[in-house]
Amino acid sequence: MKLYLLRHGKTVANERNEYCGFTDSPLSQAGKEELLQLKEQYDYTVCENTVFYTSGLTRTEETLQLLLGDVPHIPQADFKEMNFGIFEGKTYEELKELPAYQTWITGDNEANVCPGGESGNQQTARVCRAVDRLIDRGENALLVSHGGTTTAIMQHLFPGEGKNRYQWKPEGGRGYRITIENGSLTYEPFPKEKQ
Repeated sequence: MKLYLLRHGKTVANERNEYCGFTDSPLSQAGKEELLQLKEQYDYTVCENTVFYTSGLTRTEETLQLLLGDVPHIPQADFKEMNFGIFEGKTYEELKELPAYQTWITGDNEANVCPGGESGNQQTARVCRAVDRLIDRGENALLVSHGGTTTAIMQHLFPGEGKNRYQWKPEGGRGYRITIENGSLTYEPFPKEKQ
């Protein structure tokens, strides 16, 4: 089985440095242009009989369409980014003086719950349950999702690597190809440069 993980391209919210998890921020014009440049330089070919998934948010839908065309796919909300609750759509500068924000960023960032949202641990548990179900199906799959989703999956599948979220986080339009064979898992960067 091959499992391809791709992070969506740059969004309007990314350019503004906003917390953007469940918010449906579209790709920015620069994000679209970057993805089209990547498509020229990299080979996004996948195995036959690959089933395509997105998180259902516009930025993942647009990324799939730009990189792989108008392919049939299944939106799966469990693969959404972390829900930042009342912090969604706001920047650090807008939040830094708020007591609720200070409480959230102080201490254990993975365990602290965003007011009206979820914690990093809750998002990771949601995503890992969903990827385990996907793997149990045994089909080749490509998932266009988010930085936090990709890192949660990689930490879950490769715990022995000891990498944190930031070390696993791919750039937009990039990710990993995971091979699952006889209970063994390996990975490599995806996509590869065109020859």
